Amino acid sequence: EIDLFGRLRRATEASQAELLSTEEARRALVLSLAATVANSYISLRDLDNELEISRRTLTTREEALRIFELRYQGGVVSEMELSQVRSEVETARVAVPTLEQGVAQQENALSFLLGRLPGPIARGKTLAEMSLPLPPVSLPSSVLERRPDIRQAEQILVSSNARIGVAKAAYFPVVTLTGLLGSSSVALSSLFSGPARVWSYGADAVLPIFTAGAIAGQVQAAEARQVQALQQYRKTVENAFREVDDALIGGIKTSEIVDARIRQVEALNAYDRSARLRYEGGYSAYLEVLDAERNLFQAQINESQARAQALIAATTLYKVLGGGWQAASR
Repeated sequence: EIDLFGRLRRATEASQAELLSTEEARRALVLSLAATVANSYISLRDLDNELEISRRTLTTREEALRIFELRYQGGVVSEMELSQVRSEVETARVAVPTLEQGVAQQENALSFLLGRLPGPIARGKTLAEMSLPLPPVSLPSSVLERRPDIRQAEQILVSSNARIGVAKAAYFPVVTLTGLLGSSSVALSSLFSGPARVWSYGADAVLPIFTAGAIAGQVQAAEARQVQALQQYRKTVENAFREVDDALIGGIKTSEIVDARIRQVEALNAYDRSARLRYEGGYSAYLEVLDAERNLFQAQINESQARAQALIAATTLYKVLGGGWQAASR
């Protein structure tokens, strides 16, 4: 009976560990979905910002075209200059509907992730207003123990260890050891047959399926699964540390890129103002203004995309830390 209870306990431990492993797999899916939703929303706000930049640029270029058409009629500018301005206007006009399509598709994709019918998504802060969370200094590596994949691998390892116990327990038949007056029971005596007292299994023993070498094979298989589970656990831990290292590097570098993009936009804004002043003063052709405006437009788009990538890097760090760091740092 004692052995039977031990066997049941081991089997229960294995089942509980397998259940917890399944729960951690569910948590991993939820965490991954949360990160995907966050990244999808960040991408949507990036598209919103790019669309705003494109519409603003289109308005500016359409106003310039109206002025140039009047100047062309007055013989002040050439047809070539007018054509150049028209070309830039059409470039902006192409960008606007393209981005409008992208916004609508991103809204539908986000609605799908949220389990809703396709439709508009309520907006919050702009991309520039979104804060970039930073992990605290000296964050302990123990925070990674909360990662669902590590917990899942750990529970699989626990289950595999328990399964070895279940397999090994099959070597021990469930019998009554003692009889009357402290003698061995009939069931115990029946385990040994012949003058050499060779181990055998009689009908009085309650056993699992047992054939020659079967239990040994079960134990070996269970041990092999344990070794495999241990290797998988090690790989999961190694991968967790690698992902955190990559995410931390990504967060730093994307922030540096954002700073550089902001400085580039500031410089091109100054260049654009100077080019317009030079043109109005008769010191340069309008082609210089178009070049400055074109570069500024692309730089503003690049800045928006860099901000989005920095926020996505922060989301990635949140995910690879198993759901953030606030709770662990308190």
